[in-house]
Amino acid sequence: MKRLFITAILAAGTAGMCPLAIYGASTKDDNGGLTEQNLKIIRAAYEATPANKALRNAINRNDINVLAVNSGNQNNFDTHFSHRVPSKGITNQRSSGRCWLFTGLNVLRAQMMSEHDLPKLELSQNYNFFWDQLEKSNLFLQGIIDTADKPMDDRTVDWLFEHALSDGGQYTGVADNLLKYGVVPIEAMVETASSKSTSRMRQLLTWRLREDGLELRRMAEAGKSDKELADRKIEMLGQVYRILVLNLGEPPTEFQWTRRDKDGNAIETKTYTPQSFYKEFAGNDLKNDYVMLMNDPTREFGKLYEIEFDRHLYDGANWTYINLPIEEIKKMAIASIKDNKAMYFSCDVNKFLDRERGLLDPDNYDYESLFGTKFGMDKADRIRTHSSASSHAMTLVAVDLDENDTPRKWMVENSWGNGANDGHLIMTDKWFDEYMFRVVVNKKYLTPEAKKIMKQQPILLPPWDPMFAPEE
Repeated sequence: MKRLFITAILAAGTAGMCPLAIYGASTKDDNGGLTEQNLKIIRAAYEATPANKALRNAINRNDINVLAVNSGNQNNFDTHFSHRVPSKGITNQRSSGRCWLFTGLNVLRAQMMSEHDLPKLELSQNYNFFWDQLEKSNLFLQGIIDTADKPMDDRTVDWLFEHALSDGGQYTGVADNLLKYGVVPIEAMVETASSKSTSRMRQLLTWRLREDGLELRRMAEAGKSDKELADRKIEMLGQVYRILVLNLGEPPTEFQWTRRDKDGNAIETKTYTPQSFYKEFAGNDLKNDYVMLMNDPTREFGKLYEIEFDRHLYDGANWTYINLPIEEIKKMAIASIKDNKAMYFSCDVNKFLDRERGLLDPDNYDYESLFGTKFGMDKADRIRTHSSASSHAMTLVAVDLDENDTPRKWMVENSWGNGANDGHLIMTDKWFDEYMFRVVVNKKYLTPEAKKIMKQQPILLPPWDPMFAPEE
């Protein structure tokens, strides 16, 4: 394969020189466009040998991942785990970006089922998603009011209009939402077509919000009072609420729920509010008892960071995290799993994912041999160049440790419905190092060093920081 890229060098008899040097080409005197001389050099990178023709024919007719499968990595796929948190049932976020919400509710329901001996439970993702979309709409509109004195091309104003609304999110959105609105069983607010496939509703709401944002700015420019702006914002949110009800249904203020034993026999039927149901069966202080751990090698480790506007509620908390080396994060994640506590976890899920086996491993695919080129960026460079970021949240439930308590592999409960490994994904420890970004642990599992970092004044980062990327 290397011949493919050095043919021009060999032909010129100038081993070790690049094609630009061979042809005497230089960008010093050109305007940066592709000249005929440039194209001549570029074309020399491909030689129509029989081998290359066969390779081109194969790639033209097949999925790249089918051809790039590393056959040597197909054997000895072990699904045993030394430590696993019990979990029951797999959820399905369908065609939506609600993985962050599914993950948060999955962590919570596993706890609720274990602590209250519930044989079956699924919490309504649609209920909390309804309030999430309303709260994010208010976050945007109030942000527009707060920045009304800035020009349209101000970076924060431009960012707000670009990110007016999304269905993605992260852990602070779960914490603030559940503590304010509670939770309900899925029977109390079922899924709808728009909750299962959110793109059209989100698009229409985004159009509505951007138009409303422009109106608020023009009102401010015309000298309208703060009260007039606030009153108009509430009217706008009334229209958002109406659109949400038409698409998702109206969230219940109270409901009846029958608790059953493992044989399906009714134990008691009670009337709950979403807040009383949360308090009785969960009660977690999701804000103060948990902390986000991040592995971002582009920033200094051992520091506390906060990202501006990285929240779901205007009066909620910005996402704050401790940035740590990966090995330090593993210690706390292992401690949580050993104590049978699942965790909110996020990663760059589409990198080297073998869906058929449900396996995440950098050795799954050999793109370098297929294309004769090297992909050599490390984790920090992938983040800097937007080649990798946290893209999907799941529930971390298992780790496989060797005799020295060193992790061999990890497992997460996914929200893509039933599939390989009963809807779970297995990741090698090597993949975990490269593509894991965030995990939320109870503070009782923090190391002494991490507890000290929690006392720092957070370093405030702008909303366009690469780590803002919401999980979908």
